[in-house]
Amino acid sequence: MRAPWCMVLLGALILVPYGFTQESANSVLPAVATCTFEDSSEMSVRYNPVVEGKNSDLPNGKIWPADPAPSMVLFAGTELRLGNATIPLGAYSLYVIPGKQQWTIVVNHNVTPGAKYDEKQDIVRAPMEIGSVGSPSKEVQLGFGRTSPKQCGLRFYFGKVGAWVEFQQK
Repeated sequence: MRAPWCMVLLGALILVPYGFTQESANSVLPAVATCTFEDSSEMSVRYNPVVEGKNSDLPNGKIWPADPAPSMVLFAGTELRLGNATIPLGAYSLYVIPGKQQWTIVVNHNVTPGAKYDEKQDIVRAPMEIGSVGSPSKEVQLGFGRTSPKQCGLRFYFGKVGAWVEFQQK
């Protein structure tokens, strides 16, 4: 009686990883931008660089991305400061609100897959500086630059716009 269960279990152990491998080989892998502070602690953002459908145009004055699932996730490996807010260690959704003169970055508590954006879970909204880039990007590009021992600048590029904001290590 135990032999059939062992065969089923063995078959599942062999086939399940194969199915996941095939699925990930056909999907877009997230990109990661990382900044390491002087004391070796890090912050990073995992994001989907491909923008499709209703998210392909950045709506002035509205939260982006509008997908129910967060597509930019901040991982704080150290306590951070953005504007007047403290961001504790952990994972957070990132959103931007594009504007004609200024953009806003939003750090939100909710990282639950499939959850809609909820403004009540915002930790901070901070202004971003913007500028034009010479060659437009069809994909989102994020990058960090460490601008001092305890400061990392997040750069966001999409279309003809570049936006940036500084995070401080607390």
